[in-house]
Amino acid sequence: MANLIDKTILKTFVPPNALNYENFEELASKTHVEEVPAGRAIFKAGDSDNQSIYLVEGEVELKAANGAVSLIKAGSEQAKHAMSNLQPRKHTATTKSACKITRIDSDLLDILMTWDQMSGIEVDEIVEEETDEDEGGDWMTRILQSKAFMQIPPANIQAIFMRMQEVPVKAGETIIKQGDDGDFYYIINKGKCKVTKPSKTATELTLATLSDGDAFGEEALLSEAKRNANIVMLTDGVLMRLSKEDFNELLKEPMLSWVTREEGDKMVADGSAVWVDVRLDSEFKNNGIEGAQNIPLYMLRMKADKLDPSKTYILYCDTSRRSSAGAFLLTERGISTSCLKGGLSSG
Repeated sequence: MANLIDKTILKTFVPPNALNYENFEELASKTHVEEVPAGRAIFKAGDSDNQSIYLVEGEVELKAANGAVSLIKAGSEQAKHAMSNLQPRKHTATTKSACKITRIDSDLLDILMTWDQMSGIEVDEIVEEETDEDEGGDWMTRILQSKAFMQIPPANIQAIFMRMQEVPVKAGETIIKQGDDGDFYYIINKGKCKVTKPSKTATELTLATLSDGDAFGEEALLSEAKRNANIVMLTDGVLMRLSKEDFNELLKEPMLSWVTREEGDKMVADGSAVWVDVRLDSEFKNNGIEGAQNIPLYMLRMKADKLDPSKTYILYCDTSRRSSAGAFLLTERGISTSCLKGGLSSG
C-alpha cells in the first residue's frame, strides 16, 4: 500500500501550503506517494484526469504537442506547482529517472481552498451586516432592499418566498454545526443567534450576533464545502429556510453570468471588462491570464470598494468554484461580474 506523504513535503507545494491547519490535515490524510520507474508516462497530452500531480523525487520530462521539451526536478521552484495542470493536459509527462509523485484530487483541493478562503470572508460579512443594519423592522422588507435581491427576477423572488419553510426554534438550539454538509440557506424572521467557532482554548470564540433579517448559510452552498462555523440560537425565534436546490436555482444562478475565454478576451480588449484571478498569488504567478488582476477570494470583500463600478469583472480560478463564490459576493455589492465558464481547466 502506498505511504502517506510527508507533511513537510506537502507543505512545499502550491496551493496546499496555504491551507489552514484543519484543512491541511484533511488533505494530508488523503495524499499518498506513488513510485514510478524511469521511462514511464505519468500522463499524456489530451488527458483529463481531474488530478493535480506533484513531483516528490526524481526528474520528469514534459513534452508539448509542438515538440517543445522542458525538465522538472524535484525540489525546484517549478516542482512546487502541479505538473502541466491545465486540462485537457497540454503535455506528456515521462519520468527521466525513478520518481516519486503524489496525485491529489483536484476537486478535493479546490473545495478545501474555497472553504478555507470563504471562512475568512464569513466573519467580515457577518460583522458588516451586524453593524450596518438596524435591529428590528420587517425582515422581508430588509431582504428585498438588499443588493443581492435587486439582481433577482421578480418571478424568482416570488418563488423564493413561496418555497421558504418557516421553522420555529428555541434558545440554545444549534442550527448549523461546523463540519456538516450545507443543506439550507437561512433568513432570520424573528430572534437572535450567535456565530461561533472552536478555539484552541476550552471556550468557543463568538464571532458575531445576528438578528431579524440577517441571512446565513450561503458559504457552504456557494463553495460546495462543509459548514465553516456554528450557528446557535440565543433566543426563541422563527427562521425561514431555503433548500440547497432552491437556493441554486432561484438565488445563486440568476446572480451569476458565465463567459467563455474567447468572449472574456473580447470584453477585455474593448475595455469594458477586467480579468480577475481569485486564486492565491503563488497560483496566479504560475499560470495566470496575462494582464489580469490578482485578488484572492479571501481579499475580495476588502477590495470591493476600490473596484471601478463602470467595469465588468470577469473572475476565474482553476475550476470556477472559487470564482463563482467570489462573483456572488461582488454581485451582492452591486458590482457587475461574470465568471470564466469551467475555469482555466476548461482549456
